[in-house]
Amino acid sequence: MGTFSTVLRAGRRVALNMRLRSKLFVVYLLLSIIPLFVFVLYSYATIRSELTEQTYSAMSNTVSQIADNLQDKMDNWSKITASLYLDVNLQDYLTRDYSNSTNYLEAYEYINRVFGNIRTTNPDIHSIQVYIPNDKFPADGFYIRPIDGSVRQTGWFKQVSQTYGKAVYGTTIMDQDQNRVFTLARLLNINSLNYPYGILVFEMKEDEIYSLMSKESSNKEIMVTDADGVIVSASDKSLVSKRVDDLLPTKLPQQASGTFDTVYNGERSLAVYRTLTNGWHTLSIAPYSSFLAKADSATRNILWMALSITLSAVILLYFTSGLLTKRFEKLLNGIRKVGREDFDIRLGDMGNDEIGQVSGAFMKMSGKIDTLINEVYKKEIAKKETELHMLQSQINPHFLYNTLGSISALALKQGDNQVYAMVQHLAKFYRISLNKGKHRISIGEELELTRNYISIQQTRFKDLLHVTYDVDETLRECSTIKLILQPFVENSIHHGIWNDERGIGIVIRVHAAGMDRVVIDIIDDGMGMTKERQEMALRKTESGSGFGVRNVDERIRLAFGEEYGVQCYSRVGIGTQVRITLPRVY
Repeated sequence: MGTFSTVLRAGRRVALNMRLRSKLFVVYLLLSIIPLFVFVLYSYATIRSELTEQTYSAMSNTVSQIADNLQDKMDNWSKITASLYLDVNLQDYLTRDYSNSTNYLEAYEYINRVFGNIRTTNPDIHSIQVYIPNDKFPADGFYIRPIDGSVRQTGWFKQVSQTYGKAVYGTTIMDQDQNRVFTLARLLNINSLNYPYGILVFEMKEDEIYSLMSKESSNKEIMVTDADGVIVSASDKSLVSKRVDDLLPTKLPQQASGTFDTVYNGERSLAVYRTLTNGWHTLSIAPYSSFLAKADSATRNILWMALSITLSAVILLYFTSGLLTKRFEKLLNGIRKVGREDFDIRLGDMGNDEIGQVSGAFMKMSGKIDTLINEVYKKEIAKKETELHMLQSQINPHFLYNTLGSISALALKQGDNQVYAMVQHLAKFYRISLNKGKHRISIGEELELTRNYISIQQTRFKDLLHVTYDVDETLRECSTIKLILQPFVENSIHHGIWNDERGIGIVIRVHAAGMDRVVIDIIDDGMGMTKERQEMALRKTESGSGFGVRNVDERIRLAFGEEYGVQCYSRVGIGTQVRITLPRVY
């Protein structure tokens, strides 16, 4: 909270010290430019998110459709191989010994009819071969082929040898006619799992798979991979037989279907995939630039428009603020001239708007001030100076001291000791109170001034006046204004004495209040005052000595601040206490 307040105050100071033109630009920046660019960025992010979602949905539908069509084809091929796997006649023909017989012609007649019908009804099957270990059956090299060393080196042979009759799909290869084909192989071992009698192999052109996705390959790459990640078919034929892991920095996730971000051909792309039942994958990859190009173009156009509008607004604001600040500068120069007491103000045409109205009012005001200063203020100063000189000549400290000295010498010559003592005390009183024109004296000097006044009064009241001092000697050098005790002592004497027998007791106490304050108490056991009389005394502006109670309080507050001053407490029949609070300064 403290740090925030500090930052807020610092920001306020910076704002107050900025020029008006800068403030206008900052306000325009905060209220117009920033919201505009935030809106553009928000719109772009929203459009981008929406296009990405739509593209993902379309790619998911495409991948699912291709996967479903391919799955149907593969299921159909598997069913055909299953029918041949279960063909007892085919098994019988392939396992006979034809060493001394020409019955193999009957076998070929059956095989040609069955295989021919399959290829006729399923044109997507490029070729059918059966590789047999029976060297007693003459191979024709077309449908029936021997299992030789080259066959044993093929990938599908190694896979199918361990399947016990399950169909196995092989990767894409080039056949003898330079066609890209992939194989579906099944081990023929019915009724004898340990002694297979042949391997059934279907070859399908890669084009059969590509035909399922050729119409969907615009602006994106669609491919089919086998369970090991080897590409079986793709729109880019150069990718066939390559591994997906070599093309993408990330591997396909283990889930059956989904999406992920990747990098393809150096571009950030969106990938969507689906897994078939045999472990193959259909994969679609679309660069973000392909479907976000329009959004990027629209955003660029909006940004250019926003920049053009902003630039136009800044230029307009520049000239408008210049018009404002120039008039403010003229007005400020006029104010500074008035501050130098130069009231010849000529601001020129300032218009009729608020600035113009303020300027007109200022010029009228400066004219009136000029008139008042010339006609009133200067005359009053001259009058006050004249009166001051008269007062100074009337109250001349040297004249006063010389006069009192003469009276004192005369009283001593006449043997009147009381008059002599009173004049001496009065001389000391005025010597301290005049203080060579200074307003500040020490508390010790203020106490001495009060002692002299009390000595004069004791000459009059004799034994009716009893004064006790309780002073912290360490506070005598503290500074105060003069004549703050005498008015309250005078009030105690004039308003507190009961009668000629009882008199009055006064205690003057000076003590510290904490480390930074001095308290002076004037306490008497006189008659006390009613609340009304107390308020009347506080309203009194002059007393016999020339200084009123309220005057003392106001002078203390003016000299030291509103937290210092005079407090009065009084009760009839008990007495009065006046407390004076001063700062502890030296």
